[in-house]
Amino acid sequence: MQEIIIRLIEQFGYFGVAFLVAIENLFPPIPSEVILTFSGFMTTYAHMDVWLVIISATIGSVIGAIILYYVGRLISTAYLKKLLLGSIGGILHFKPKDIERAKEWFSKRGDVTVLLCRFIPVLRSLISIPAGTAKMNFSVFIFYTTIGTFIWNTILVWLGVYAGESWRNIVNYMNEYSLITIILILVIGIIIIYRLFRRKTDVHGVSDNHKIK
Repeated sequence: MQEIIIRLIEQFGYFGVAFLVAIENLFPPIPSEVILTFSGFMTTYAHMDVWLVIISATIGSVIGAIILYYVGRLISTAYLKKLLLGSIGGILHFKPKDIERAKEWFSKRGDVTVLLCRFIPVLRSLISIPAGTAKMNFSVFIFYTTIGTFIWNTILVWLGVYAGESWRNIVNYMNEYSLITIILILVIGIIIIYRLFRRKTDVHGVSDNHKIK
């Protein structure tokens, strides 16, 4: 994978950077760390400008985010509610009203959510889908997506510049960061699901006790 990424950037320059980052947004397993840090390294010996690399990467990120946003728009609220009324909702212990709460969340705090998620592996890409499903204001979505991805891209590209030929070391560090972050997200998700399950179990238990009395 790394060799393919390196060849595309060496052959197509800025366009290659934008294309790869756009694809990375659509397929999160593709490592943006490799794309951005190697692109930063490329500026130290090739005729590539650091800020043009960052701008190209940001354009690619925004294009990928827009595609996923509209994928989210295609998923209707009615369809999600129908899913939650079925077995999936029973397993996850979510109800149709939780969809409305999520939409309300995005209407109030969608800007901060989108911005912060741009720094979190996997969620960096996937956050665009629920933003679209919740029909978050498109202009606001683009504004905070651009800011978040620009900051993220700037950090990684400049790390590649400073690391030089040791740019792969940055990739290794970022892989560790990604792994730790994903583990934390999974743990937090399990805790949230457990608490929701316990809360609903307690509610049912109280209601059953009232019936017995």
